[in-house]
Amino acid sequence: MDWPTLWFVLLTVIWVLFFVLEGFDFGVGALLPIVAKDETDRKVAINAIGPHWDANEVFLIIAGAATFAAFPAWYATLFSAFYLPLLVIVVLLILRAVAFEWRGKVESAGWRETWSRILIACSWLLPFLWGYAVSSMLVGIPIGPDQEFAGSLGDLVSVYAALGGLAFLLLCLVHGANFLVLKTEGAVRERARAWALRLSRPAAAVLLIYVVVTQVVGGGDWARWIAPALAVVAAVLTFVFAHARRESYAFGSSMAAIALTVVGFFATLYPRVLVATDPANSLTVANASSSDLTLTVMTIVVVLLLPIILLYMAWSYRVFRRRLSRADFGADEPTNPFEFVAGMMGPKEPAGGQEAGGGH
Repeated sequence: MDWPTLWFVLLTVIWVLFFVLEGFDFGVGALLPIVAKDETDRKVAINAIGPHWDANEVFLIIAGAATFAAFPAWYATLFSAFYLPLLVIVVLLILRAVAFEWRGKVESAGWRETWSRILIACSWLLPFLWGYAVSSMLVGIPIGPDQEFAGSLGDLVSVYAALGGLAFLLLCLVHGANFLVLKTEGAVRERARAWALRLSRPAAAVLLIYVVVTQVVGGGDWARWIAPALAVVAAVLTFVFAHARRESYAFGSSMAAIALTVVGFFATLYPRVLVATDPANSLTVANASSSDLTLTVMTIVVVLLLPIILLYMAWSYRVFRRRLSRADFGADEPTNPFEFVAGMMGPKEPAGGQEAGGGH
């Protein structure tokens, strides 16, 4: 394997980590108005991801820096073509971070409600825009022989990319619901379980359509169908396990569905990194990469630092593994039986582990 191909694989792994980890963050934020009926419920849901959401975004920074260093032509053309959409994504990421940090700074219902709405809106828009932006790399955009974007904003409009955005949004919603089932107790957990069941079937259906269209658009051979096919299987298993109340398996399946979808997409994209409407002008791992010396030095840095980052994140997930409930915030569970959307699904399971922290 040559250096450019190795770094394409490494970038795929980094994007998998980002989408899998941020996926449940996006999902929890988007589901807030559905699973949380009052401020205490919101605290339960937000604190479930409180210790993790900002650390998960580290992989976005790594992905951007690695693309800039390993494939400067890809980075330059991509940001030139998608400048406005990527700027919108950055603004939404900033607003989402501010909403997390500021909503608990003032003891005012209006203040909290405003920042909660901003958090929810960003959590719905971001997964759709990420799915749209990534899918647009395969559909084909105007690129000149000089590797510069030669089109306009209208050239980025694509039904296929919108389908990718919808597929990723639905996967994140299911992933976030499964995470809440693992991390919470009581009413929030039961509502999340109900919505994981409701959303997993349409998510699997849309994902099936997306992976088929991806292979048609990308023109991949049979070997490139393996990961996307397994992604659809994982999405179906998410419903099966959620229905059987095997919550760890359900979360693992939604994680696998996202990971395999990303792997399948980049496998279809390879050896291209940005497809042009004129195939002769497409950017590839060969014509968009840095020198072998640069990639060698980058590999040494990644080998030294990435395991430390992964070990630290694994440690933090272990430390903050305890389920959260309303009792952690000084409130009792509601006594009205109709408050539990999925109350008929059975009794709660006992909590265990260590108390989670973070969030507001």
